[in-house]
This record gives sequence, structure tokens and C-alpha cells, in this order.
Amino acid sequence: MKCLILAAGYATRLYPLTENFPKPLLKVGDKTILDWLLEDIDKVGVVDQYVVISNHKFSHYFQVWAAGHVLPIAVLDDGTESNETRLGAVRDVQFAIDELNLKDDLLVIAGDNLLDFSLQGFIRYAEVKQTTCVMRYYEPSIEKLHKTGVAVVDEEGRILNMEEKPAFPKSHWCTPPFYIYKAEDVPLVKKGIESGCGVDAPGSFIAWLSGKTVVHAYEMPGKRYDIGNLESYRKVQEEYRGIEK
Repeated sequence: MKCLILAAGYATRLYPLTENFPKPLLKVGDKTILDWLLEDIDKVGVVDQYVVISNHKFSHYFQVWAAGHVLPIAVLDDGTESNETRLGAVRDVQFAIDELNLKDDLLVIAGDNLLDFSLQGFIRYAEVKQTTCVMRYYEPSIEKLHKTGVAVVDEEGRILNMEEKPAFPKSHWCTPPFYIYKAEDVPLVKKGIESGCGVDAPGSFIAWLSGKTVVHAYEMPGKRYDIGNLESYRKVQEEYRGIEK
């Protein structure tokens, strides 16, 4: 399995902290956001390469960070230099697939989220289901549902319907940016893009894919911290205590 880390955004809502520095390398406690994620994933022992997909503006920072690790980390520069010219998360995934000729199962994660639980359960869930999988959590706020991916699932966890940022949410199941693509579905990323699926939000491909094949959704056993603005960054610095489950 390869792990793709989506880190090509410009985090404009976190300016001035991220005006000249990438959000995934901000510190929370004594570690960067990326280090919290990768140290947990590596304990599972199934990932043989980590791929950070960056933009041109910040790729050097990730190269320096990767050089200080013993983990097998590759850093890809997608060539963009501004928020206005960004490729979008789905095109960045396809960029990595093309650059590295990826044909393995892929763990695809956003590099700017923290979890208080281990991803081991999610990885094992996908091994049991043998399908592409996403994570889900219950979100009571309709306002927040308008700003995220929302899935309808059956009693077995299969996604029956999924939409990104729906005007009229069909459920309260949010789908944060943590995915496992089965190897046989990896070639479908390109097909999804060509078919017109959204490319900015990473869940747009999964929404398209779930209408073509079986996709399951793993119920999160803990909390996700989405570091979207200065206030949420301040809050996570105060509250985050690492992986508790």
C-alpha cells in the first residue's frame, strides 16, 4: 500500500501563518501535523511508501522535512504557485498516479487533519470489506453539512448516495478526507475526472465512484480536528493530546 498525502493547498484562511509556510508542517504540541499522522500509520506496517503531493511554492519545505525522516517519503511538486491555479485534490491524486505509475492500494489522506484515534481500525476495515472505503462521522449541524461530503449508507456501511457540499443533505454522515482506494479502482480516478466529477474536494471522486461500484464507509471511533482557520488551530493546540484509541 502507498499513502498519498494531499498537501498542495495554500491554506489562505490561516494567513499570515501559512502565507509562506505549508499548513501540514505547522506544529501541534511537539510534532508537525504530518508527523502525528505518519507515525500512527507506520505502526500498522502496511505502507511501503509515503507520497506528499505539494505545490511549487512549498515543495522545498516538504523536501527538507522528508530528509529528516527514515520513512520512505517522496515529495511531488505539482507545479502550481497560487491558490487560483491549484489543480484540485482529485487532479493531484491523478498527478501522483501518473508520476509514480501507482497500481497499489492507496491510502489517501489530507495532510492538515488530526485524529485522536488510530487509523489501524480503518485500514483493517478495508481489508475485511475488500472495497474502496471512506470514513464517516455523525454531524448534527445542518450548517456544517452544507460544507462537507455527506453520505447515505445502508446497514452494512455501503454508500448508497454521496454528495459534496449538498444544498439539501440526505443524511448526517460526514465523510472527512481519509480514503482507501482499492488497486482495481485506482485507474478510475482518471475516468472520473474525464467524466466531469468535481476535482477540488477529494470526496468528489468518491461520490462519483460510489455510483459505479461498491464503496463502504467506516464509522470513526473518535474525533477529527480540522485545522481550517486561526481559531481552529488555536483550539487544537489547546485540546489535542495525541491518539487515545
